[in-house]
This record gives sequence, C-alpha cells and structure tokens, in this order.
Amino acid sequence: MKFKYFIFLLLFLFFSVFVGNPVLAVLLKGHVEEVPPAFYGTWRVVSKRIDTNSPVTFKEKGLDLWNLSMENNVIYLSNTFSGASAKILLEEVKGSTVTFSKSGRYDNKILTDKVTISINGDKFTGENTLQLDTVSDVDGSVRKTETAKYFITGDKIAGDSVIGN
Repeated sequence: MKFKYFIFLLLFLFFSVFVGNPVLAVLLKGHVEEVPPAFYGTWRVVSKRIDTNSPVTFKEKGLDLWNLSMENNVIYLSNTFSGASAKILLEEVKGSTVTFSKSGRYDNKILTDKVTISINGDKFTGENTLQLDTVSDVDGSVRKTETAKYFITGDKIAGDSVIGN
C-alpha cells in the first residue's frame, strides 16, 4: 500500500513541476498538430463487443454519435447520445491512425477508454478497449476490474471532409 502512495506522490510531483514547462507544452502542441484534419467532426459510431470478462456489464453492440473537436490545442470528445464529454489524451499518431484515451470517475467507479482508429476518407475502423475499476470508498484501492474490447466503425456525418473541404 505504501508503494502505491509513493508512486502516486512521485507522479504528482513530476506533473506539478513539468506541466508549466514550455518545452513540454511545445511537445504536446506538436503532437496535436499531427492529428489528421479528417479526425475532427461528427461521427456515427457502431461498436461490437469482441471480448470481455463481464458480459453483464458491457453491452454486446452499441451505437453512438461522437463529436471530436479541438480548442486551444485540447481535443474533446462528446457523445451526443449519452451526453458525456471529455478531454482526450493523445497517445500516438501515425499517419491516419490515431490512438487516444480518456478516463472519468463516476461515484466509486473509474472508466478508462483506449481507442485506436484508422481513418480512410469519411470512414474509420478500429478498437475501443474499456476498463471499469471499482474503487473502495475506505482506502481507494481497486476492488474489481472489468474489461471489454470492441471493434468499432465510424461514418462521418458532419465535418470538413463531408462538406467538401
């Protein structure tokens, strides 16, 4: 338990010291600028579960509406169907393939999504891996981890490439 707190403290100190660092800001800005313009816009996203350790928790199929946008070098994903909105963390950009993640806490649960999509014109295919951790209210430790992997496809319904730019 002490080891976890030590790691947390080290990470906290690292980010406290370096978040305001202009060199780090330039690296982040450069990474955001690598994202292909076709990434942004509104997408109709269909998902099909391909693996899970908790079939009761994660639905087999899904339909969502994602809006991917950027403001001040921060990328946001909002889901019109669920009403959820989050800043996303870019993990990797290679040509037209983008990997990003987002995480949110809901009561005593933490949901983390890691998404990799390959964009081809007004369509994309990829995977979305979800991890749902149930956290103890007493000591903050993870009591249960549930995971699922989905194959996802997207069709752009609004955005620059759809309107001819």
